[in-house]
Amino acid sequence: MKLQLTAICLAIGTLLVPLAARAADADADRAHPSTYVKDSVITTKIKARLADEKLSSLAHIRVDTDSKGAVVLSGTARTKEEARKAVSIAHKTEGVTSVKSHIQIKKDD
Repeated sequence: MKLQLTAICLAIGTLLVPLAARAADADADRAHPSTYVKDSVITTKIKARLADEKLSSLAHIRVDTDSKGAVVLSGTARTKEEARKAVSIAHKTEGVTSVKSHIQIKKDD
């Protein structure tokens, strides 16, 4: 009886190993080149659109994109309107799933 129970547990454990390995490495695709390129393309599109606006303070905004298309904007802008414009540009970019803004308003002295 103990031998059967041991054999069953061993068989179930063997079947669950691939699932456990996959669950433990949830962000593994982040290191995959195609995911990195996708993130970079989204970031580059947003930065290019910010540059097209010809507002110097938008050049001080950093863009970070994760593997699921979530964008985080940080840095400084001169006005709330410029910060809103940056968020709007990011939202309208293809591939973006969400935008979080950490942009601070900093007027030039």
